[in-house]
Amino acid sequence: MVDVAENYRRIMDRISEAAIKSKRSPEAVRLLAAAKAQSVEVIRMGIAAGVSLIGENYVQEAQRKKNEISDVVEWHMIGHLQRNKTRAAVELFDLIETLDSLALARELDREGRRRGRIIRAFVEVNVAGEDSKSGVAKDRLEELIRGLGEFSHLKIEGLMTVPPFRENAEEIRPYFKELRGLQYSLNALSVANVDLKELSMGMTHDYRVAIEEGATIVRIGTALLGPRKG
Repeated sequence: MVDVAENYRRIMDRISEAAIKSKRSPEAVRLLAAAKAQSVEVIRMGIAAGVSLIGENYVQEAQRKKNEISDVVEWHMIGHLQRNKTRAAVELFDLIETLDSLALARELDREGRRRGRIIRAFVEVNVAGEDSKSGVAKDRLEELIRGLGEFSHLKIEGLMTVPPFRENAEEIRPYFKELRGLQYSLNALSVANVDLKELSMGMTHDYRVAIEEGATIVRIGTALLGPRKG
């Protein structure tokens, strides 16, 4: 059995070290448990250890798990969201980290109006322009951000990215640095409904580098919860 509590303590120590190294407060960085293909039992162990953010990639998997977990935690959609799953996603998740088009924004805004609440989201950026990755291309990002200002039931709180994998995490640093630069330049546009306070970047392999470059949320899966079950 995976010792999730011990994994949590070790990761939180490393988060603190990385934050202090970059002259940031450890409290400025939150740990999100990436729970794709993990059991409800393991997720509960994470929550018991101190996890307060749970990330899921698929709507149906999240629905099944959330039905069994009554703990007060925040659920984030961290996988690509198809527009035909928007209604279910808004029902399930507290925040959508993978907004990447005006068409999806329109659907989210419509669902927000139906429910009389503001939908919280991050914009996912494909920093390396990889065909295999979702997210808005960098050269279309400003256009998207400006367009998001028209939606009254949508609040954009940050940026998210999944950079290319490199064995040496230092080689990923430029992508994290670039996302932080985009955060500053886009905030300077002063678009209504857009306040990019959060940077969701960094996973098991590279989260310490991401924190040094300004990450406020790191998405950790196997290092925290152990090997996936499927």
